[in-house]
Amino acid sequence: MKKILVPCDFSDPAVQAFKFACNIARKSGGEILLLHVIELPVLYDTGAVLTFEEAYLKDRKADADKNFAKMKEKWAMDIPGFQTIVEYGGAVPVIRKLIHEKKVDLVIIGTHGASGLKEFAIGSNAEKIVRTSEVPVIAIKKETPEIKNIIFPTSPDIADEELLKKVKELQDFFGARLHILFVNTPASFRRDSETRPALEAMAKKFDLKNFSINICNDISEEEGIAAFSREVSADMVAMRTHGRRGLAHLATGSIAEDLVNHINCPIWTFKIK
Repeated sequence: MKKILVPCDFSDPAVQAFKFACNIARKSGGEILLLHVIELPVLYDTGAVLTFEEAYLKDRKADADKNFAKMKEKWAMDIPGFQTIVEYGGAVPVIRKLIHEKKVDLVIIGTHGASGLKEFAIGSNAEKIVRTSEVPVIAIKKETPEIKNIIFPTSPDIADEELLKKVKELQDFFGARLHILFVNTPASFRRDSETRPALEAMAKKFDLKNFSINICNDISEEEGIAAFSREVSADMVAMRTHGRRGLAHLATGSIAEDLVNHINCPIWTFKIK
């Protein structure tokens, strides 16, 4: 967590994401890249209209710089590795570009969530970043307290070494208790007598510490994770995402993306390649 990208539209969730990033940067000695993306208006080939658009973009950048200065003064004066960036274009492609150009290792993004037709049709920028980012993403809706309890929904069939390494690093960084969770659903039922030993073997293989193993039953994985997060007062959910796109995404959805839209605690995600 040495180079953290924080996309910011100056909404309350974005501000909360920035405050959380500042706490992480203080702890890790890391650097924050605070980004504001200005979407480009349609430019018409007439002198008067083009002059208006240029003035509009100049004003938007000036407003962003003023807001950046206020945020730094209020929450980030003690963070030496602090940069502000204003880019033009679409938020998602700009974020993906900067991840590569700046060698970002974590994205922290605020989200309002999405529901109903809006979610089905276009989703949220946070959901799209979760699906496409090559580095871990933390999506945040509201002010985030100290991270003491992290839920790690998984299956004995999924023991991806890179994923487990990242989850272990996350747990160690926060000094949190890790709650390994398997959700039994009617569509994919497994006996506890098989699942628990397999999860214990996975924990032993990756030398996990300070953890609990939990199995719950629910009608879907999403609802099981959400219910268990309330039960243990989870401060964060850490899970994989497959990064599905197109028809596969619309047909099957993504548990991680659904949780970003529908659960209140921060969601940490890492895309399995």
